[in-house]
Amino acid sequence: MRKAIHIIKLFLVMAVLVFLYSFANHRYERKPVSGIDIVFLDGDNLFVTHQAVNKLLIQNADTVPDIPKEKLVLNKLEGILNSDEMIQEAQVYMTVNGQLGARIKQREPIARVTGKTSYYIDRQGKRMPLSPVHAVRVPLVTGTVDEDVLEEVYTLVKYIDGDAFLNRNITGIHREVSGYKLRMRADDFTVILGETDHLEQKVVNFKAFYHKALKDHSLDKYKQIDLRFNNQVVCTKK
Repeated sequence: MRKAIHIIKLFLVMAVLVFLYSFANHRYERKPVSGIDIVFLDGDNLFVTHQAVNKLLIQNADTVPDIPKEKLVLNKLEGILNSDEMIQEAQVYMTVNGQLGARIKQREPIARVTGKTSYYIDRQGKRMPLSPVHAVRVPLVTGTVDEDVLEEVYTLVKYIDGDAFLNRNITGIHREVSGYKLRMRADDFTVILGETDHLEQKVVNFKAFYHKALKDHSLDKYKQIDLRFNNQVVCTKK
C-alpha cells in the first residue's frame, strides 16, 4: 500500500513539473523579442550594415519587440540572411535574455572585374556584386573575362592574394588572348605573365629578378618584364 502511495505521489510531482514547464514555456514563447544582437565575424561590417540585417531578420517590421517568439522560425530567418548576396554564412538563434541573435560572416572579395559588367570575385571564387556602401581595394581585372575563364582568373587572383610579395605589389591584371599582364603598384613597367601554367616557377623567377634589380637600383630602366620563357626573365628597356 505504501509503495502504491509513493508511486502516486511521484506521478503527481512529475505531472506538476510537466505542467509548470509547459506553462512557463508557453509564456516564454508568447513574450515578444526583447531586441536583436548582431555579431559580425572576421572584422567590421563593410558590406552589410546592422540596419540591413535588422530589416532582413524582422522582415521589414518596424520594431523587434512587436514580434512574439512563437512566430519566429529560426531556420527561415537563416535562409533569408543566407540568400543575401553579401553574406557568406549566417546563424540565427535566441539568446538566454530573450534577444534574437545573428552571427554574420560576410563574403570577402579578392579581386574586382571591370568591363560591361563589374563585380568582385570572392575568396570562394564566386561572383560578388559591388557594394553600395563600401568599396574595397583589391587587384583590378580588365580585358576579356568571360564566364568560361572565370575559374582560371580566380586561380591567378587567389595565388596573388596568398603571396605576400605579389599581394603587396600587384594592383592590376589584364587578360588577353595570349595570356595575362600584371600591373605593379609602384614600378613603371608591365609584367607579361602569359598563361597561368608553371605559375609558381614564373613567380620565383620574377622575385629573383626583382630583388636583384632593386638592389642594383635598375628597376626604373625597364618598361616590360617577360616571364613566358622557361627559367629566364626577358627584360625590355625603355
